[in-house]
Formats: sequence, C-alpha cells, structure tokens
Amino acid sequence: MKKFGKVVAWVFVSLGVLLFIAITLTVGWRPFLGPRTRRLTNRKFQSTPERLARGRYLANDVTGCIDCHSEHDWTAPGAPVVESKLGAGQRFPGIFPGTVIAPNITPDLDSGAGSWTDDQLARAIREGIGHDGRTLFPLMPYQNFRSLSDEDLASIVVYVRSLPAVQNSLPKTEISFPVKYLIRSAPQPVTAPVPQPDLSTPQKRGEYLVQIADCDGCHTPQSKGQPNLALAFAGGFEFSGTPLPEVASANITPDASGIAYYDENLFLEAMRTGKVKARQLSAMMPWIDYGQMTDEDLRGVFAYLRTLKPVHHRVDNSLPPTYCRLCRNMHGAGSQN
Repeated sequence: MKKFGKVVAWVFVSLGVLLFIAITLTVGWRPFLGPRTRRLTNRKFQSTPERLARGRYLANDVTGCIDCHSEHDWTAPGAPVVESKLGAGQRFPGIFPGTVIAPNITPDLDSGAGSWTDDQLARAIREGIGHDGRTLFPLMPYQNFRSLSDEDLASIVVYVRSLPAVQNSLPKTEISFPVKYLIRSAPQPVTAPVPQPDLSTPQKRGEYLVQIADCDGCHTPQSKGQPNLALAFAGGFEFSGTPLPEVASANITPDASGIAYYDENLFLEAMRTGKVKARQLSAMMPWIDYGQMTDEDLRGVFAYLRTLKPVHHRVDNSLPPTYCRLCRNMHGAGSQN
C-alpha cells in the first residue's frame, strides 16, 4: 500500500509540474493573477483652450473615442454620431464573446464618468484598466493608445470632461468565459513619461497618427481574436451585426491588390468624401470622422502607408464572400487569393 501511495503521489506531482509548464508556455499566469496595473494618483489635468481644442480634434477625428462611445444614425450618409448622445455610450452588436458596451463617458454623475478621476480616465485610455479595476475588452484599442503622448492624453481627458452630461444608463460589459480571463494579459501599466512624438517628416507624423487611430486594428485580419501579423494592414477583417451590409476591411498596403494605384490627391478625396471615384465606401470605415483631419495630417497618414510592406491579399466587397486561404476568413474575392 505504501508503494502504491508513493506512485499516486508521484503521478499527481508530475501532472502538477506538466500543468505548470503548460500554463507558463501558453496563456501565462495573468488570467489567474489578474491584470498588471498601477496605483491611481491624484493628478488632474488643467483645462486650457489649447488642450480643449486639441482634445476635441483627437477624440472626434483621429482616435475614434466619440465614434465608439456614441450612438449612430445608421440611416444617414456616413452613419454620423447622434449629436444629442455625444459620448453617452453604445452597445456593440452581438458578434463578440459576450456583451460589449462602450460606456457613457459624459460627466453625468449617475450614468456616466462624472465621478471618475482624471487618472482613472487616463489609466483606462492608455492602460486598459477601467475605473472599477476591471480589464477592458481590447476592442478599446488601449494597446495602441499607449503611444499617446502625455500632452495628447491630457487633451483628450480635458475634452471628455467638457462634454455635456447625458443621462444614459447602460449595463456593464460582460465577457464570456474563458475570454474574460484571457484578456487580463493585455493591459500594461504606463509608468514612464510619454514625450511628444517626432513629427519632423510626413512619414513620422503619419506613423503616430496611424498608431493612435488604430488603423491596423481594423485593416488587419484576425484568427481566434488574434491579429494575423503576416497580413498587417492587408484587409479582410469582417464587420457585421450593424444595420449596414456586412463588409470586410480593405487592403491598404502599397500592393497591386491594395492601394498602389492611389496618389495623395485620391487618398485625400476618399477620406473627405467617402468615395473612391464612383465607388462608395462603407460607413463602417468612419471616413466621416477621419475626413475632418487636417490636410497635413492626412498627407502624413498617406506618406506612412506608402512605407508599409506590400502584402498581396485581394479583398473586394462587390463580390460575394468566399473562403480565403490566406486570412482563413470569408470575404469578397477570398477564393482569388
């Protein structure tokens, strides 16, 4: 019996070691330990006319803060946000693992962010930790917003504070198991100053803007929730669940299957009008917001896109969806890859 007991004990020890190694080499321990986070501070961002103007520009026309945190008029060209619900939150379509809510970020005390501190907002934006300590679903592109300079972050918070308070109670985001635990690996504390970006060339300006606008988040296909980095910016990310027809994002690399035929003028025209010559862009591409960017910024974005690695990946929303062996998704012209 003693020998049998030793064998059983060794079996359990061995299984425990194997389990430890498996967790360490796969999902890691963050799903069990909780997200990395830092303690909140009492910092407060002073409101100035310059910060208010910069924050309004960034939140509305570059980072998509207002686009995501507002209801839309899906019947109007470009699906603009509903002005009376600016920043008051919205429920995303049921295509995610659970219920995903962009919360009310207006200063309403009961249903919005009126009781949140400046550092709670800052930590949520750049670090992915909500005001209540929960991990934010990475649809909120905080991993890209880590690049926001301290000054641009302060400007966004100042602007959000200036929004008219709107009473709009929404449920909390509830992510399904096991994703609700797996996303705990995504947040990363920002513990060092983030300086102003180098905007000395159009390409460097564009690189910063493309990062904080999360262009890659929409224009890179995913598999099981993970971006396919081999197809970065090459399109094929599927959008469904809204009143708009289902579409896939375009390839915006300088490949023949992407936007190699664009020149700067065509790019600016597409962003301003939502049309590529006679072809209408889907409102899932928020050109109505990005089209308000300055000419200098849009030219910078185009200059940076021209430096991307060309990736051959044909996506054509005028054709019926077919299986694509490259991105392993269904989209128009998928079978032609």
